[in-house]
Amino acid sequence: MKIHLTSVFVDDQDKALSFYTDVLGFVKKTEVPIGADRWLTVVSPEDPDGTELLLEPDGHPAVKPYKNALVADGIPATQFAVDDVRAEFDRLSALGVKFTQEPLDMGPVTTAVLDDTCGNLIQIVQHLGG
Repeated sequence: MKIHLTSVFVDDQDKALSFYTDVLGFVKKTEVPIGADRWLTVVSPEDPDGTELLLEPDGHPAVKPYKNALVADGIPATQFAVDDVRAEFDRLSALGVKFTQEPLDMGPVTTAVLDDTCGNLIQIVQHLGG
């Protein structure tokens, strides 16, 4: 068994697609119309057949209070692995990305937390030393 798909709730699929592709660097994998919304996924260009991230509309009544509570408490909705957190922090900051946590060394990992502009905090992580 392996993880095939995970999702992040977004307040605007077009804005999310732009942020996750143009800013973070993912690539669009699937786009299928479903009523007013779409089944819209992105993947890492380094692993195009790997785990897909569904940019899922946050229209369900339970989602916005959940997302707001996570953001208010500073809790990331998900985490992405990067080779160098500090380099990604610098690259993304130069693109105007807002961080709620600058790079922080925490023993075997370095992390930073960014605002995805779609209602979520996203943590990037670098695992140190294997």
